[in-house]
Amino acid sequence: PFIKKRRHPNYTMANRILPLELIDKAIGSQIWILMRGKTEIVGTLRGFDDYVNLVLDDAVEYSPEGDGLVKTELQSELLLNGNQIAVLVPGGTGPPEDSLAAQAR
Repeated sequence: PFIKKRRHPNYTMANRILPLELIDKAIGSQIWILMRGKTEIVGTLRGFDDYVNLVLDDAVEYSPEGDGLVKTELQSELLLNGNQIAVLVPGGTGPPEDSLAAQAR
């Protein structure tokens, strides 16, 4: 049996953006990163590669410890392994108020 692919009538190649293009647009701006596990990082994106390994400046790490949270300001450039990244929120002002990171403020 032949299966016909459905296409959205207004969908064209011109208005499609690739994931790496979206990350590229975020260079120089703040990015919020949810890592595998419960760690969250907010920092300024300086660069990335095809594996989504990221280089950040002015990063702050939020991680759970016991019943509370630990906020750690990272003093140097940070290289994140792309395999450990679960979610990227580029161009944002940081985590929303109900996130893990916001609770530690």
